[in-house]
Amino acid sequence: MELEMDDLELIHALQIAPRVGWTDAGAVLGRHPTTLASRWSRLRAGGLAWVTGHLMGSPDQMTLSLHDIDCEPGQRSDVAEALCCIPEVISVEETARNRDFTLTVITRDWAELTRRVIPQFADIPGMVRYQSALVTAHHAGGNAWRLDVLSPAQQSALRRLARPPSSPVVVRLPAAYWPIVRVLGRDGRATAADIAAVTGQHPSTVRRQLAKVLDSGTLSFRCEIAQDYSGFPISCQWYANVPPSDHTAAAGFLARYRNLRFCASTTGSSNFTFVLWLRDASGVAEIESEFLAAVPTARILESSVTVNFLKRVGWRLAPDGTSTGEVVVPQYPAAMA
Repeated sequence: MELEMDDLELIHALQIAPRVGWTDAGAVLGRHPTTLASRWSRLRAGGLAWVTGHLMGSPDQMTLSLHDIDCEPGQRSDVAEALCCIPEVISVEETARNRDFTLTVITRDWAELTRRVIPQFADIPGMVRYQSALVTAHHAGGNAWRLDVLSPAQQSALRRLARPPSSPVVVRLPAAYWPIVRVLGRDGRATAADIAAVTGQHPSTVRRQLAKVLDSGTLSFRCEIAQDYSGFPISCQWYANVPPSDHTAAAGFLARYRNLRFCASTTGSSNFTFVLWLRDASGVAEIESEFLAAVPTARILESSVTVNFLKRVGWRLAPDGTSTGEVVVPQYPAAMA
C-alpha cells in the first residue's frame, strides 16, 4: 500500500514542522497553499495521516511508564477495548510473544499511576497479569521519526519555519488551559479560531493562551502516518541490558536511524529499550548486529514484533493502521499545576 509522492512530501514536511502554515509550506514544496490544504484534508479524512499534540512525558516532569499485559485468550478483544478506553494509556500494542499487549502510560506523577491507573488494570475482566516498568530517561520518541523524500534544502527550510518552544524546560500550565490542550490532542494544527469554535471561549483569550501553550514545551507535536502506508510495515521492540554509563552512547548510536520510534532507559528486568519501524523482517537481525557492534557492553534479552497497533498517542486505530478519528484524552487537567 503506497501513497503518492506528493502525499509523502506533504507528510514529511509536517513531520518537520507540524503547524507550518500552508503558504509557507507551499513556498518550500512548490505547491499552491489551497492544493496542500485540500490534500491534507483528504489524508486526514481517510485516516492516512494526522497531526496531534501530546504531553511530553519527560520523566523529570511527569511519570512515563511501560506495562506488559497478559489476558485470557478468549477475552483478548474485550481486554484490549477496556485498555484503550483508559485516557492515560496513550498507546496499546498487540505483540507476538511473551506478552499479549504493551502499554505506554503518561500520568502526572507516581501517585496517580499507582493509585488511579494501575488499579483499573486489575478490574478488567479477563486480565491475568501485568508487569510495569518506569522510564527513567526518554532518549527518543515518534516525533523524531521522518520519511526521507524531501531534499536537504527543503528540510532545512522547514526546520527554520518550525516554531520551537521559547522555554528551554517544560513549563507547567494552569488547569484553565486544559481545553486547548485537549483540542490540540485531536487536531495538532488547530488554529485559535478553530479552538475558540470548539471550546466556546473568546478568540482573543484563546490566541493568548494558545501562544503560551506552544511556548511552554508541555506538548510535543507530531505528524503520524498509517504504518501500512509508510513503507515501514514492521515494528520491532528490543529489550536490552546496558551498563548505565553506556546508555547515552547507546541512545546516540540509535539516533542515527531515521526509523527510530522510541528509545528509553527503564527499570525492570531489562534497563534499556528501543523501537524501530522496518521495511522487512531481515532488518531485525541487521539492527541487532549493528547495535551490539556499536555497544559491545550491551546484551539483548528479547526482540518483539508488534502484531497490531490498537491505539497510538491517544488515537484509536483501525486494523490497517489508519486512524478511526476517535481520540481518547483525559477529561481532567492531568499534568497541569
